[in-house]
Amino acid sequence: MAELNTIRTAAGARVADIDAGLRAHMNKVYGTMSVGMLITALAAWAIAGLAVTTDPSNAVAQIGANKYLTALGGTLFLSPLKWVIMFAPLAFLFFGWGALMRRGSAATVQLGFFVFAAVMGISMSSIFMIYTPYSIAQTFLVTSIAFAGLSLYGYTTKRDLSAMGTFLMMGVIGLLVAMVVNLFLQSSVMMMAISALGILIFAGLTAYYTQDIKMTYVAHASHGDQDWLDKAAYDGALSLYISFLNMFQFLMMFMGQQE
Repeated sequence: MAELNTIRTAAGARVADIDAGLRAHMNKVYGTMSVGMLITALAAWAIAGLAVTTDPSNAVAQIGANKYLTALGGTLFLSPLKWVIMFAPLAFLFFGWGALMRRGSAATVQLGFFVFAAVMGISMSSIFMIYTPYSIAQTFLVTSIAFAGLSLYGYTTKRDLSAMGTFLMMGVIGLLVAMVVNLFLQSSVMMMAISALGILIFAGLTAYYTQDIKMTYVAHASHGDQDWLDKAAYDGALSLYISFLNMFQFLMMFMGQQE
């Protein structure tokens, strides 16, 4: 009996250790994601401030009532460089992140994530040139509330969301193809349909990614590879960051008020 009690105590201690480790892991995921969001917002705001002027004497193009592009703005948004800025984050996700996860240290992966967040901010800077600050803040708040609820569901649900995740990832590929096609068609109706589908897809992925981050930690916590767990936290932060950012951008299509 004493031996059985010892086994039960040891098992209980391991479960408690895993639970405590999981909480710390999730805090690291959400904390890293939040820092990434802050970097993106600051980069977007700073670039927008440098790219737009109200002084026509220093302008290269007019983009609105008493609003002009500076030389920097013209370079970023009117030259072929705009395509590089637009597709650089996507190229990094497809070709750079996996290699960084395999070969880089945890510190290198963290730095890579923050650099990616800054580049995303540059690519999103036009949002501050198009929409009012109030509508941006309002949409961000709505996205935050929705994200929190969806992530909480993914963390607490007993339902296996892996099949849904596979289906949604196929939806992301279809969404990317539709967005590239619409770059040439410039159809507002198609863009609204893409935005509606995008909101639904990334809402589902938020729940899926949260559950996947949790289950991945639980499956590997006993291995004791802290460097791998740290990299997994940054990988999870990137997944949730992308879901949040895409929900925000697609919601802006419905809630954003143009200046």
